[in-house]
Amino acid sequence: MKDKNKVSLWERYLTKEIGIEFKACLYFFAILFYYCMYRLLTGSVDAGIMHMAEMILACYIIGYIQVYVLWNFDEADSVGGREIAGVGICSFAYGGLSYIFRWFNRSIPVTAGLIAYLVLTYMCVILIYRTKRRIDDKKLNEELALFKTERRQVQDTDR
Repeated sequence: MKDKNKVSLWERYLTKEIGIEFKACLYFFAILFYYCMYRLLTGSVDAGIMHMAEMILACYIIGYIQVYVLWNFDEADSVGGREIAGVGICSFAYGGLSYIFRWFNRSIPVTAGLIAYLVLTYMCVILIYRTKRRIDDKKLNEELALFKTERRQVQDTDR
């Protein structure tokens, strides 16, 4: 018989897909913000739709790579060699794609700035995930303590 409390294969898959969707949106917004600031600072108020399409597609592809190949490093409990490698690989991948697709007119300083900005973004995301897990752990421990207290009270009244 199937255990209803056990996480199914479908639920695990869906959880990963939701995570990838979240990552794609988060990193797309970060890259798009950088892109828009670049466009404004260079005197243009226009943004290329093709550039945006390339950016979001890149974010989805790199999101899948993050989750299925690079150990979902931005959701790690601590920062070690694997996480640093993941941050570097993905940041340089975005930088390389920005150069190939001319998001920043193949400007090396601007591309290097994007890479540095994404490294900072990844480190912030790692910190945010770690902080959220600590808060969730505290809430779960509080709920468990409350549950145990209520259960003892029910058992005491049953006697």
